[in-house]
Amino acid sequence: MQITILGAAGEVTGSGYLVQTARANVLIDFGMFQGRGAGDEKNREIDPVVPARLDAVVLTHAHLDHVGRLPLLVGLACAVHATHASCALAELILRDSAKIQEGDAVRENRSKERTGATPDAVALYGTAEVDAIVSRMRGHEYEQWIEVADGITARFQDAGHILGSASVELRVTEGGSTKTVVFSGDVGQKCMPILRDPVPCPPADLVFLESTYGDRNHRPAEETFAELRAILEQSAWQKRKVLVPSFAVGRAQLLLHVLAEIARDGRSPVVPVYLDSPMAIRATEIYSKFPDDFDDESRGLARSGQARREFANVNLCVTPQQSRDLNESWDPAIVIAGSGMCDGGRILHHLRHNLWRHGVQVLLTSFMGQGSLGRKLVDGAQSVRIFREDVVVRADVRTVGGLSAHAGQGGLIEWFMGTSKKPAAPRVVLTHGEDRQRGVLAQALTGMGGCTVIQPKRFEVIEI
Repeated sequence: MQITILGAAGEVTGSGYLVQTARANVLIDFGMFQGRGAGDEKNREIDPVVPARLDAVVLTHAHLDHVGRLPLLVGLACAVHATHASCALAELILRDSAKIQEGDAVRENRSKERTGATPDAVALYGTAEVDAIVSRMRGHEYEQWIEVADGITARFQDAGHILGSASVELRVTEGGSTKTVVFSGDVGQKCMPILRDPVPCPPADLVFLESTYGDRNHRPAEETFAELRAILEQSAWQKRKVLVPSFAVGRAQLLLHVLAEIARDGRSPVVPVYLDSPMAIRATEIYSKFPDDFDDESRGLARSGQARREFANVNLCVTPQQSRDLNESWDPAIVIAGSGMCDGGRILHHLRHNLWRHGVQVLLTSFMGQGSLGRKLVDGAQSVRIFREDVVVRADVRTVGGLSAHAGQGGLIEWFMGTSKKPAAPRVVLTHGEDRQRGVLAQALTGMGGCTVIQPKRFEVIEI
């Protein structure tokens, strides 16, 4: 068996693995490269994957950096396996991605026409390609063994990262021998609202482990949520307008959960909540359809109907005009809008209209990449440029860390150790992390003894 690393090797995007045996070819994830340096050419490159030769595609979860290049698999004839919730979220995310790709191509061609250049920009993919992938998706329950290819069975175990997220356990039989390979996907933090805790890694011959936060630990969840609640309650008493940049899937739903808890306590004034993100609205609706994937508390709220009633009290901004009306309002409110890093979406308009004002709170709860507008605000910029305008920062900017959907170093090691309290495999391959992060995690794992740690490069082949 050979496993080729297709991406997320020394970086945190572009996850993908091609598993090849004498009888089968199985693709685990096929994510988009994102961020600085993620050129269009890198995303268009699908070699060594040959869609027509694939016997199965298996997805860990629906984030774009794990599913974003699936529509490039033109001619795919096999099934795409995932949990039921991942199928629903992947369709939402891929359709949004296709809309962005098509829109970017149109804008680039218009720009080229204005300069006299040939308008030759082509979208990475469009709606038709997404339709083809969605038609191949097959949903499965957690813990259910399924035969995905000749000699290969797979099982999804809850990874606690976003709704439907899973670690994938493969049992591969070849030459009279059966080997177990585990792909962690993205491992979530324990004790986070809505989702269940990650299921530990089962015993395996080879483990592919993410390392996004392999160099550090998050502070305890209870401290993080206590700080978040204190800021929101204080802003309510001070009658501030609060702007919260948020990712549409995962983070937005967590914020709504916290706001619902505050409203239930009744210790602070009631402030209108606006969810100004059509994608986050649709994602929240998808979350509501899978209460069996929630933790005990959230499942109880969903089954009692209380969660539905609380969501009905959230003001949903679907149209651009509703968002514009909110921009013009000076009334106290909590506005959750995309994107999480403030590098696009409706949050840019809210920041442009409000950053220069006193009495406004900007609450940053997401990871902010280098070069993003969000990072500039985190770093204390006195002025920022939005839509070609310089906007002075008079708003109170606060950062709450620790809300990451990724486990820290301790959580990754705990997941890897499994229930046996000893290394789960003789070999562990660290991916989905920058070199520093996975290097520190490699040292920690090596120091424990009993396993060999590999830090592969892109297109490196692991044999077993």
